[in-house]
Amino acid sequence: MVYRFRVILNAKEDIFRDLELRHDQSLEDFHNSITQAFGFGGQEMASFYLSNDQWTQEEEFPLFDMSEGMDEKRTMSETALHEILDENQTKMIYIYDFLNYWTFMVELAEIAEEAEGVEYPNLIFAHGHLPEEPPVTEFEGVDAGGSGFDSGYDFDDDSDDDFGDMDHLDDYDMDQLY
Repeated sequence: MVYRFRVILNAKEDIFRDLELRHDQSLEDFHNSITQAFGFGGQEMASFYLSNDQWTQEEEFPLFDMSEGMDEKRTMSETALHEILDENQTKMIYIYDFLNYWTFMVELAEIAEEAEGVEYPNLIFAHGHLPEEPPVTEFEGVDAGGSGFDSGYDFDDDSDDDFGDMDHLDDYDMDQLY
């Protein structure tokens, strides 16, 4: 099976990439695909976070486990796409370079059959150019309530500095991608 994704940069402009990966490829393969598709060097730290429909940051899958034995996390290389994503769990947040916080909304758009002769990962569409500097994102703090990691993103806020109310994602018509 092939998972088709849309990866959208947190920016005012429409900047996104559509990528295909086999369902058994790792989050690390996905991370490498995203960094290449957007033109990053790939040497910075990064994490994927499962997300619900309100784009709330949930379980983290870091590139490397830096917990030193405390609250260990499953790393990208240990996690296959099909282990965490399916028709019911389609959204993730991807953060690249924790000094600059390049932030992306990731959505599983379709699960399809593997095409003969295609090498995966596969960049199938690119729209927009990466800006010189990451878009500014407002951070309000970290949740200390014990509910797990929370970046402090206020995805429901309507300011221009974050994803806002996410209504604009309807413009991407995920059902009509392929």
